[in-house]
Amino acid sequence: MDHDSTITTSPPTGFELHAGRGRFNAAFFRTMAPYLEWTLRWHKRRVFAGLPRAVVEIGSGVGANLRYLPTGGTLIAIEPNRYMHAELRASARRAGVRLDLRERLAEQTGLADHSVDTVISSLVLCSVKDPAAVLAEIRRILRPGGAFRFVEHVVARSGTPTRAAQRILRRPWAWTFEGCSCERDLEHFIRAAGFENVTTDRYRVHTPFLPFNTQIAGIARA
Repeated sequence: MDHDSTITTSPPTGFELHAGRGRFNAAFFRTMAPYLEWTLRWHKRRVFAGLPRAVVEIGSGVGANLRYLPTGGTLIAIEPNRYMHAELRASARRAGVRLDLRERLAEQTGLADHSVDTVISSLVLCSVKDPAAVLAEIRRILRPGGAFRFVEHVVARSGTPTRAAQRILRRPWAWTFEGCSCERDLEHFIRAAGFENVTTDRYRVHTPFLPFNTQIAGIARA
C-alpha cells in the first residue's frame, strides 16, 4: 500500500474562490507551526496522550499534530485547503505516519457511521461554517465510547480586554484566516452536541495574537 493517498471531491467552496488566502494560510501555519506548538504543547500532550494507531483529524493543516500519533500509525486527514497538502504529506513522511488525505469539508467526511475510535482537532472549529453540523458529523462517525479530543480557541469572557479585541478585530480576523471566528463559544457547542460525557479545561495562553489567547482543551466521548 502507498505511504499516502488522497481522495479529492469537488473543490470545497471558498478555497478556490480565494486561492490567495488559501496560499497565505498554508504559508502562515507552516512558518508559525513551531511557535504555536511550543505555546500549546502542554495542553496537546495531555489531551492527545495515548492516541491509537488510526486517528481521524478534522483540519489537519500542515501536520502539526502528527507528532502525537504512533510511528507506523494512520492519519485520516480531512483537509479542504489543498495548498496545505504538500507540507502535510511531507510532515507525514517525516513522522513515519501513513496519510489518508481527503479533500473534504468537516461537515461531510465521507466516512461510515460508527467507524472510528478517535477524532482530533486543534484550532479548527473556529473556522468551520457550521460547528454544530461538524460536531454532529464527528458523533456520527465515532463508535460508541469513542473520543473526540480537541484544543480550540474560544470567545473570552464579557468585559475583558481580550473580548473587546475579539469584537473589534472579528471581521479582518475572519477574512484573513479563512472564516475563523474569534467569538465562538465552542464549549457550549460541544456540550450541546449530544456526547455522553464531556470534560474541558479552560485556560489562557500569552501570544501577540490577543483574540486567540482564550482557549479550551478536552475530551468528548460518544
